[in-house]
Amino acid sequence: MTNAPSVRLIALLPGPPPPALTEAARRSGFTCVGTTSMGAFLDALAEAPAAACILSLTVETVDERVALRIGESPNCGTLLLSADRVSLEAALLMERAGAVAILREPFDADEVEGHLHHVVDQGPIIALPEVEQREGPTLVGSSPAMGRILQLLARVAPTPSTVLVTGESGTGKEVVAQVLHWASPRNRRPFVAVNCAAIPEHLLESELFGHERGAFTGAVARRVGRFERADGGTLFLDEIGDMSLVLQAKILRVLEERRLERVGSEESLDVDVRIVAATNQDLRSRIDSGDFREDLYYRLAVVEVTLPPLRQRGGDIRELALHFAAHFAARYQRPLSGITLEALQRLETYPWPGNVRELRNVMDRAILLAGSDALRAGELRIGAGSPRASAQATPGGGDPYSPTLTLEQVEADYITKVLAAQDGHMGRTAEVLGIHRNTLTRKVQSYGIGVDAAGEDGATIL
Repeated sequence: MTNAPSVRLIALLPGPPPPALTEAARRSGFTCVGTTSMGAFLDALAEAPAAACILSLTVETVDERVALRIGESPNCGTLLLSADRVSLEAALLMERAGAVAILREPFDADEVEGHLHHVVDQGPIIALPEVEQREGPTLVGSSPAMGRILQLLARVAPTPSTVLVTGESGTGKEVVAQVLHWASPRNRRPFVAVNCAAIPEHLLESELFGHERGAFTGAVARRVGRFERADGGTLFLDEIGDMSLVLQAKILRVLEERRLERVGSEESLDVDVRIVAATNQDLRSRIDSGDFREDLYYRLAVVEVTLPPLRQRGGDIRELALHFAAHFAARYQRPLSGITLEALQRLETYPWPGNVRELRNVMDRAILLAGSDALRAGELRIGAGSPRASAQATPGGGDPYSPTLTLEQVEADYITKVLAAQDGHMGRTAEVLGIHRNTLTRKVQSYGIGVDAAGEDGATIL
């Protein structure tokens, strides 16, 4: 890497710059200007803009007021702090002053060089789009595949037709359901979503249809079900492929008659609900295996919308990345102006097994932890360094499972391994496995897998 000699690194240190710092600066193409007093540091800063500054917290004159003042200086460039130990106070100061990192003293040349690498130019910076202030959900993408989806949604949305949305986990099926509702004449009435895999089977009927007081043990009052709550609007049945055959029959009856009965009641109620269902399963295969009713499938798939995986959406990866970056920069009030071309190219070469949901999570983390006004490639946790890639790797290659094991035993063992690799974090484990978090929770409970680490919301799962 080569840089012009005018690319300066100005450091305020308790003594002369150590060899590790000067060597890291030289290898990164910086001229290191070392100072040991605040006056000399400010003079060097006023002389010409710096690409980066290092403030040592071991210098007595460096406090929060000084760090904030330096961080706001237009000549400061990228601000880094250094300390002989990292403390909570130092980390909070780093956040308030807009510093990108705290370097450890004594300096390690490789660590310093790694941070300086992110400071130097990594190619053109692609500006973030303006955050649109608009009502309703947004489907982002201008690839031919998404163009066809948007045209289909525009034709179907104004009609009362039942829609089945299919596609891999994380492709945005619920967003499509929200778009169908928002673009329909029902948009002033409720949009009600229910995840059929997240609710225990013995409770799902009551959740959908409601129940009367005394209908079963624990039914201490009448409950209005999701169908009634969605009256006049849209009911989104997510992961409908996990629904039992008994409930499938009752859903079919409601679709045919537009009437339902609460659990424990003989009174029929009229409901005016548009159904949008979704699944990441192959329902035709489940029909062949006897696990899904063929007549219900045809009732649901009056119009079928199949969402392509992100890897098949061409330039949509860049468009989505910029959209998410602008969204999260506004949410976290980060002064982010763009993403480097190198970072975007790295995003575009990753296969995204978790689809749009995985990309959104990557951008959420990257923007939250971004250390400058442009998101750089080194700040993206994807590819070989991602939890998904590391968890899927099999040491030594080959098949780790005996052919005598049942499919359930293999699945339980693999879920246990991925959970361990993710420190028991249910959300990240679901991303690695490519399934919804609620589906994972159900499988963990079904297989009796013990999880003694904090879950996604910090709760302990036993």
